[in-house]
Amino acid sequence: MTPQEIEASLKVQYNRDLRKQIVKSILAHEKNNDKEALQSSYHILNQIFSYVLSELGWSIAEESNKWDETPLEIMAVTFPKLKSTKWYQEQHLFTQKSIKVESEMLQK
Repeated sequence: MTPQEIEASLKVQYNRDLRKQIVKSILAHEKNNDKEALQSSYHILNQIFSYVLSELGWSIAEESNKWDETPLEIMAVTFPKLKSTKWYQEQHLFTQKSIKVESEMLQK
């Protein structure tokens, strides 16, 4: 599937209000540091993210300069304000750390 097809599919599966509510709930749980609720909310996002990865046939690029952030971009487009969550930031940091480790390994 193309990124646009995946975005459209997610928008059909999760209506706009539900997508907004998911992010709103996550932001509230993060603010209140409600670990149990966060774990549940993150689990939902992780399942959706796994679907996105699967539909893209995504894999880690062999070269870090070709790193593909399309899955995160799809999530950000589909879920309003997702970029302001810790979940998104952690996924982005994981990507950066993976690139750094890959670069270091290539230099050896």
